[in-house]
Amino acid sequence: MINTKNLIWTNLNQVSNIPNHVLIWLNDHQSLTAKLKQKFNHFSINVLSQIESFVYANEAELLDWNGQSIVREVELLGDNQVVVFARSIIPITNDTKNLLKIGSKPLGEALFNDKSIKRSQLQITHTHDTWGRRSIFTIGSTQVLVSEFFIKNLYAV
Repeated sequence: MINTKNLIWTNLNQVSNIPNHVLIWLNDHQSLTAKLKQKFNHFSINVLSQIESFVYANEAELLDWNGQSIVREVELLGDNQVVVFARSIIPITNDTKNLLKIGSKPLGEALFNDKSIKRSQLQITHTHDTWGRRSIFTIGSTQVLVSEFFIKNLYAV
């Protein structure tokens, strides 16, 4: 698990020092779930938590949301190794009621299978050996924040 509380985020187009083997994962607008299923023989998801919780100040500010939210943290596994840690902020609204029922299914599948959902530009962060990206998905009038952190195991395979 990664502490995402105090990370510095920058728009992708303003970052120039990203290694190519990382950039192909960060600068991708397709479903990460679909891409991982293509790369690995066995893909699975481990839901670490999905609870109503306070969100970090930088998340609330980006979403411009002070209401109740579900914080969902998961590990995405490729061939039984953690390759991505994801943290999603899902405001509790009528727009998100179906998302909140997905259980152990990947959030990305739900977001990318609905063509009415729009995605914002990508923001990037780097901490220690881990690169991350985040973006906002707009569902109706509700914004959902999805942050994904690419673990070194992803590139080693």
